[in-house]
Amino acid sequence: MGMTISQKILAAHAGREHLEAGELINCKLDLVLGNDVTAPVAIAEFNRLGLKQVFDQERVVLVPDHFTPAKDIKSAEQAKTVRDFARGYGIKNYFEIGTMGIEHCLLPEQGLVGPGDLVIGADSHTCTYGALGAFATGVGSTDMAAAMATGEAWFKVPESIKFIYYGKTPRWVGGKDFILQAIGDIGVDGARYMSMEFCGEAITNLSIDNRFSMANMAIEAGGKNGIIAPDDITLAYVQGRAKRPYTIYQSDHDAVYADEKEYDVSKMEPLIAYPHLPENTRPVSAAADVMIDQVVIGSCTNGRIEDLQTAASILKGHRVHPELRVIIFPGTQEIYLEALRRGYIETFVESGAVVSTPTCGPCLGGHMGILAKGEKALATTNRNFVGRMGHPESEVYLCNPAVAAASAIKGRITAPWEV
Repeated sequence: MGMTISQKILAAHAGREHLEAGELINCKLDLVLGNDVTAPVAIAEFNRLGLKQVFDQERVVLVPDHFTPAKDIKSAEQAKTVRDFARGYGIKNYFEIGTMGIEHCLLPEQGLVGPGDLVIGADSHTCTYGALGAFATGVGSTDMAAAMATGEAWFKVPESIKFIYYGKTPRWVGGKDFILQAIGDIGVDGARYMSMEFCGEAITNLSIDNRFSMANMAIEAGGKNGIIAPDDITLAYVQGRAKRPYTIYQSDHDAVYADEKEYDVSKMEPLIAYPHLPENTRPVSAAADVMIDQVVIGSCTNGRIEDLQTAASILKGHRVHPELRVIIFPGTQEIYLEALRRGYIETFVESGAVVSTPTCGPCLGGHMGILAKGEKALATTNRNFVGRMGHPESEVYLCNPAVAAASAIKGRITAPWEV
């Protein structure tokens, strides 16, 4: 019996020829990731072990991106804990303010993750790297501590669901809508501890930035990981970036799947996830009466250059609605610079938006855009749980960058073709 791409990656890192779903295995890791929220807990556990060094100074990555630049004393102290650990243990891939970005935009950009890698990160959206054909998944801080010490982690081999997207993608529809379609279909626990494998002609024609958006939100359906088999688009992105050799894996034609889902994207329009779950989706055309107070464009889901290009193309020559505020978060310093070179930053500022340094900021209710009681935000982020972006009586609606930009002009949730 054949194996899926996820099974093949796990098998290679477990030293096995073949794996079946449900097996418990121990694997060698290619990369271990932590941020300023999760790493301090892992560091405390690591220190309790009394170890003198991490398993590999180049394969532990620390990115202080959640509450940085530090918003208060506590966040400054957490960042200092990470900074001191990185210096003390000679961590090569520690990213300080000025070089750091939102971790799941930064690591692929820096070539730290490649096809066929096995990556764990103490952040649930580590699954983003599946866009490159890596098996990447989020873990708890104690698992991160053990991985920093040993370079290994245990896994239960997940079953896989195949998501097949076919048809020609309409204008203003992208990876964010593809994944919202799947989450709306199967629910926030529909792929619990399963691999979500995305394929089909619409995926083949999807840009790498849009693929990152899809893999990023696999966790919102409960997925253990999201993954797209590498192709020419993948290789065009990793070549010249990859810091290490990589391996291309593909699913076997006779691989076993727990389920298969098919979507005709030619009939799709941009989707909105209503409060308070990403599964609560409906077409943008059914959301025209929702007035909003804030628009957020960015995050590890939609803070890449293509996302900013889309937003700028709609905002150019327009003004932000006077009764709302717009906050834009480029995913990394490199993305910020490229947006500056292309004139996007000027477009945003002229429209009345504010542009932030790369940070997770309001996505997790951290800083730089917290919502007050009763306020509503439309965001290109990945979660809209109760209190996710501020007050528990605020509301968050999720969308793609085109919808966010159009809505920023109108002051209500708006389809891009209305602007």
